[in-house]
Amino acid sequence: MHLIINTSSMVPIYEQIIAGIKRMIIEGELKNGDILPSVRTLSKELKISALTVKKAYDCLEEEGLTATVHGKGTYVRGASDEMLAEHRRFEIQNELEKTAKKAAQYGMTKEEVTELLQLIYEE
Repeated sequence: MHLIINTSSMVPIYEQIIAGIKRMIIEGELKNGDILPSVRTLSKELKISALTVKKAYDCLEEEGLTATVHGKGTYVRGASDEMLAEHRRFEIQNELEKTAKKAAQYGMTKEEVTELLQLIYEE
């Protein structure tokens, strides 16, 4: 598993782990039934505390994305259709917010932006 952790980020490390694993589930890199690295293995790989990894795994389990079988490991439960749809809406919303800010910087009105979006959909 390839997670990138930024130790100088203001985002706590456990939240970065959660976000990385969620991204891998949503993008299909991790599938239902896949086993995650053990807490010790991931902590050594990332050079962080095992307690930090455990906290991230516990949060993922609370969200229903993983299930832990004692003595066997932590398994991916997969993403629901609702979760995938919510993630996609969130991504589109972020992009539209950036576009709206840029349009405002260029002096465009909401109506002009709406008209452009309608033209794009007609193509």
